[in-house]
Amino acid sequence: MTTAGTDDVVRVRGATEHNLRNVDVDIPRDALVVFTGISGSGKSSLAFGTLYAEAQRRYFDSVAPYARRLLQQVGAPHVQEISGLPPAVALQQRRGAPTSRSSVGTITTLSNLLRILYSRAGDYPAGADLLPAEAFSPNTVAGACPRCHGLGVVHDVAEDLLVPDPSLSIREGAIAAWPGAWQGANLRSVVAGLGIDIDRPWRRLRRKDRDWLLYTDEQPSVLVEPEEGRVDHGYYGKFWSARKHVLHVLADSQSERSRERALRFVRDAPCPDCHGSGLRPEALAVTFVDRSIGELKELPLTEVAALLRPVTELPEETQEVAVRICTDLVTRIEVLLDLGLGYLSLGRSSTTLSPGEAQRLRIATQLRSGLFGVVYVLDEPSAGLHPADAAPLLDVLDRLKASGNSLFVVEHDLDVVRRADWVVDLGPGAGAAGGRVLYSGPVAGLEDVAESATGAHLFGRAEPLQHEVRDPQGWLRLEGVSRHNLRDVSVDIPLCVLTAVTGVSGSGKSTLVSQVLTEDPVAQESFDRLVLVDQRPIGRTPRSNLATYTGLFDAVRRLYATTKEAQARGYDAGRFSFNVAEGRCDTCQGEGFVSVELLFLPGTYAPCPTCHGRRYDAETLEITYRGLSIAEVLGLTVDEAADFLEDVPAAARSLRALREVGLGYLPLGQPATELSGGEAQRIKLATELQRAHRGHALYLLDEPTSGLHPADTALLLRLLHRLVDAGNTVVLVEHDLDVVATADWVIDLGPGGGDAGGRVVATGTPQDIVGVKESVTAPYLARRVRAAWAGGRTRR
Repeated sequence: MTTAGTDDVVRVRGATEHNLRNVDVDIPRDALVVFTGISGSGKSSLAFGTLYAEAQRRYFDSVAPYARRLLQQVGAPHVQEISGLPPAVALQQRRGAPTSRSSVGTITTLSNLLRILYSRAGDYPAGADLLPAEAFSPNTVAGACPRCHGLGVVHDVAEDLLVPDPSLSIREGAIAAWPGAWQGANLRSVVAGLGIDIDRPWRRLRRKDRDWLLYTDEQPSVLVEPEEGRVDHGYYGKFWSARKHVLHVLADSQSERSRERALRFVRDAPCPDCHGSGLRPEALAVTFVDRSIGELKELPLTEVAALLRPVTELPEETQEVAVRICTDLVTRIEVLLDLGLGYLSLGRSSTTLSPGEAQRLRIATQLRSGLFGVVYVLDEPSAGLHPADAAPLLDVLDRLKASGNSLFVVEHDLDVVRRADWVVDLGPGAGAAGGRVLYSGPVAGLEDVAESATGAHLFGRAEPLQHEVRDPQGWLRLEGVSRHNLRDVSVDIPLCVLTAVTGVSGSGKSTLVSQVLTEDPVAQESFDRLVLVDQRPIGRTPRSNLATYTGLFDAVRRLYATTKEAQARGYDAGRFSFNVAEGRCDTCQGEGFVSVELLFLPGTYAPCPTCHGRRYDAETLEITYRGLSIAEVLGLTVDEAADFLEDVPAAARSLRALREVGLGYLPLGQPATELSGGEAQRIKLATELQRAHRGHALYLLDEPTSGLHPADTALLLRLLHRLVDAGNTVVLVEHDLDVVATADWVIDLGPGGGDAGGRVVATGTPQDIVGVKESVTAPYLARRVRAAWAGGRTRR
């Protein structure tokens, strides 16, 4: 292992966080240091769990105890000593904030400047009073539209949802939103008692009657006569319109199932009062550069910068406030443009941002902060980026380093690794098979490390994927598609091959694959099954985990229920669920931890003092299978459980699929909230693969290699090609050009992002795409295509 100089280094001694095995390593400061290794090798445990956690702990020690309560803290890392560690800032891959009130403008703080601009320098209607800055925010009482409360959308029923088939009569169930069974029969009887023909097709009823049945707030009581087979006596029944019934269920029902059914009849629409801006009329009446603040926030950042630049060139004395604020706004926006985010708008909700987009927004904010002497710890900043977008990102990172900062970057992209000043490679495997520093030093020295999977791929020693190029066995035609920035797009999707959809960030790839294809009626009829495998979480609470999501935990619980001791005690499979009262720990309710409130210190979580984190009561933990309790099985990794449960077919099938997608290092009880987007996506894929299916399926995947080391990518890619060889169609959105080069067909969108994209630039084999001059993907793909064909690709 190469050792950094004795000065200006961070020295780590005895790190044992997670799977790290007593790691000692020296890391240079004022450098771009990349942490590499296959998924689960310990990269994040060293960079975030050890280095960043210790830097934060030291900072908190310097803060007054009362102030600590206001700060989000991480626990102290398991490490003997760290010296030479400066203050640290973490820029992690977090999904958008779970609120529709958070936006690109609020994340970057550009919205604050914009509100001041409109308040102080906006053009007001004649006679209007000047408004304070908060009046231009939809998140304040002063600014929020009264109708939508600042959200910009209203939720209401729609006739086409309430009555999906107008050829039916009321008796035949035309009003689908009404309840079924006795309640539905009661409403039909009430309608008949009101003199409306319930046997006439809905479309032939008078418009006045249809509107009243769907939308009225009136609730007349009508005498319902005795009816043979239903009621043997008269009674007064109360009428509920379809809208009133749906809103009543959403507001008052305790049944989640009933609420989910009611939501099928509700549609979100832009608020008619504020036109989606979330603002009051008096704020929208104020303009700057002939735009209201609502209109400006909906424009792409490239257009906002173009509108504001002329103001920055005016003599400052003409309008000092406008010139100064616009100069600051344009300077900040140009950083975002450099990061390839010009297609975003300030009003774009954070919930719609990819983790990579959100992280780049935070990087831009840090670049403007002017800090120096800081360690920035970044989590795969290139994730979700087209190579054309990755180049300016690396330039921005160089600017952060040039400002006197250190960059510790967890990364899989080999182009980023090549740009590093220093690389720390962990492995050789994942989980218990990893946790060692294989190499720490300049990038070139990694070539000599035989154990390193990173070195094998970086220096061309890895075995290339070999397969024959397949010919399409038919085509699925998408005609005249318009959604988001896709404008009247028509494209043919080949069947029974692997298709990669490419293009720069914001070009329309995910819209085409994850939205248009999943909803297209022709696609739904052309396949026996349509499977969307995206990166959304597999659960929102720690109670959901890998074992419960895949269903393998059901097999494990049944296994424990069949043991002699469980049968003697009368325990069924439900006893072994930590979500059921009879078997879980009463103290922590099966969570495994409890909240601890500390006077003058922030609240924290600690292992449950009763079950010590095992989630179950003592009696349940007394039941063992092959010497392990149910809690100990949840602590096994997928690889360990595969050996332990190899003779339990239902569990073994799930575990085999999880290992095939490269997740052997994950514990069975890993909470859903602690999984990355890439891990969640592979769990979904494994869950699908473990099921025995026949027929022709369409698999749609959105950046399946995001967060994967090239070695893990190769494993996943072989699996996807196996799906195609079995007669299925696979369509994936992808930026990894090594993956694209092995595809049978490519659909390249662009040429730019946002309004500059949304067109099909090129279609064909990877070799065909390389020759298309308009394609931004082509020059980056050329080298990979040559390597793939040199590695053994052939045509049938």
